[in-house]
Amino acid sequence: MSASHKRRNLDDDTPRTEESCASALALRLAQHGLIVLGEFAPDAGDGVPALSNGLVPRAVVLVGNAGPAMWRAFQAARREEAHPLDSWTRRTIEPLAAEFGMEAVYPFAGPPFLPFHAWGEKAGAFFPSPMAPAIHPRYGTWFGLRAALLSPKADPALASPAPRATNPCDGCVDRPCLSACQSGAITKDGYDARRCLDYLETLTGHACLMNGCHARHACPVGREYAYGQAQAEFHMRAFVQNFGPLLRDR
Repeated sequence: MSASHKRRNLDDDTPRTEESCASALALRLAQHGLIVLGEFAPDAGDGVPALSNGLVPRAVVLVGNAGPAMWRAFQAARREEAHPLDSWTRRTIEPLAAEFGMEAVYPFAGPPFLPFHAWGEKAGAFFPSPMAPAIHPRYGTWFGLRAALLSPKADPALASPAPRATNPCDGCVDRPCLSACQSGAITKDGYDARRCLDYLETLTGHACLMNGCHARHACPVGREYAYGQAQAEFHMRAFVQNFGPLLRDR
């Protein structure tokens, strides 16, 4: 079946099953270099906001990126604006959410910020790591959260979920990330974001700022998904510019 025929099927009036809807969503996201990282049925204490009609979402689909695919799509459609990746994400996700009868929320829409990382852990999408914020069993630390799609419909697949992966950090003996971090911000006790920020703003920290975190590059998990130099620098500078003031105000 041709790609164009698949695309037309997304727009016809044939009712979709839950399985075909999930496949169609994954296909549409892939056209923009995005992926489904995980899904969960929310509980009252998960901090998931109500839908615009006041109803409680029955399922939450976490949308993200891994490796360079999203970067290529973003660069092709990039505009000169204050927060280009966040704005591109909204322009990309909003019509997809409407197409599938969902509503979108974003990890960058704050403060206050929604608990996306808690959602990811609940969905089994990723796990705590010495390198904040998290590690994925396949992509390592070379992934990002871009949005969550809130669905008014329950997903029957969540009633009998597949076995969850395990935290790759648990079986890591050498832990090269701890010795690779030149700032001392990453230790066995966790990640010190303020110390990392201070280091990035020094001349010595310029290499991390330009090429990406040394600790992330040292991690053996997901190395084939590592960001290229331009993408790594973009995200590092965004961390300094967007989260630096928040950390300084604490």
